[in-house]
Amino acid sequence: MDLKFFKKSIPTLIVMAIFSFIMIYAIYSLLTPEKKLPVYNPSDVNPKLVDESVVHIRRNHKVADFKLINQNGETITQEDYKDKIYVADFFFTRCMTICPVMTNNIGKLQEVFKNDDAIMFLSHSVTPVIDSVSVLKEYAIKKGVIDGKWNITTGSKKHIYELARKSYFAVLDEGDGGLQDFIHTENFILVDKKRQIRGFYDGTDSEDIQRLITDIKILQHNSKD
Repeated sequence: MDLKFFKKSIPTLIVMAIFSFIMIYAIYSLLTPEKKLPVYNPSDVNPKLVDESVVHIRRNHKVADFKLINQNGETITQEDYKDKIYVADFFFTRCMTICPVMTNNIGKLQEVFKNDDAIMFLSHSVTPVIDSVSVLKEYAIKKGVIDGKWNITTGSKKHIYELARKSYFAVLDEGDGGLQDFIHTENFILVDKKRQIRGFYDGTDSEDIQRLITDIKILQHNSKD
């Protein structure tokens, strides 16, 4: 008699178990808020990193429109990064200190997100006169750059330096993008699909690279909402 009762109760027990699991998951979700990355405006960043012309801006900051030339001689603009999450950095091919480490780390990021078309990378040469298209092409081949995924770019020095200082807040030093001006930074900048800055990372630090991978995944998840 008890065995028959138990057999009859199995469906009820299964339903109760499923219901309990759903309730536990719902309560856990409510008590564990979804992690969201901050949106950085000029006023949120170390003033030394922000050009004085934009330091007062407290909201709605976006990366400015840009026009660059990549390793294949193609014109690259913000339209190529429309609805993309991307990581930006600043380097030069003759750099023998931090740049090789940074480039190798972007290579690792490229490998992690190789099959995700929503994730891209954008490297800006800070010595654009030296880093011609042919130089960048050779560098890209050497570093395993995937065309269409990672653009290594040259262009107007003044334009690139203005992007670094007024859009990405990538450097500490001031300057005008002139002949004697030079920037050198290890910063990686995470940009979302709305061209908003969502994080800053040390491109030479392995722990920061892992943090960047985590943050990209968080941004991916939040972008689906």
